[in-house]
Amino acid sequence: MLGLSLTTLLFRALALLIAAPFHEFAHGYAADRLGDPTPRRAGRLTLNPLAHLDPLGTILLVLTGFGWAKPVPIDPGYFPDWRRGLITVAAAGPIANVVLAILFGLPFKLGLVAAGSPLARPLFVIVFINAVLAVFNLIPVPPLDGSKIMIGLLPGQLGLAYARLQAYGVLILIALISFRITDLLVLPPLLWLVQLATGLGGR
Repeated sequence: MLGLSLTTLLFRALALLIAAPFHEFAHGYAADRLGDPTPRRAGRLTLNPLAHLDPLGTILLVLTGFGWAKPVPIDPGYFPDWRRGLITVAAAGPIANVVLAILFGLPFKLGLVAAGSPLARPLFVIVFINAVLAVFNLIPVPPLDGSKIMIGLLPGQLGLAYARLQAYGVLILIALISFRITDLLVLPPLLWLVQLATGLGGR
């Protein structure tokens, strides 16, 4: 962490300003389309980064490469099917980041940007941060999106019981990051997604 250059930190911060708002806007938009007015009332149907960035998640993402944004408030009671709605809304954020990773990776795949060109590094960091948000948020630990998908998938009262982990989620995440367990969970799909988006590293 201490070996990161100022340029790397600035590129990560810039990438976060692009990736995080799209991630959270996608959650809010999906919920809004399913009939939940909560994100709109909370002012989260916007691409303004200030509405979405979580202080701790932002610092961790810039410094370590793993982090999260401020969760969009939703009320599954508005959904026609709360389980399906919860899964749809939770998945919308990571899907948005996958789309952005692929879009920003196109210049590499189309040969418009060479690996050593001045644009290569910032573009690659944007792809990387979007891939991080997509993959990291699928870890099934509150408050990450994977936990909401898990709640929607678990039958009966198991989903509600799993939701009670919310109070301990941040502590669990910090422990997972500290013991580098997140590396084992995230790195393989992360590297696969980055290679898929850019075409780099597979030749």
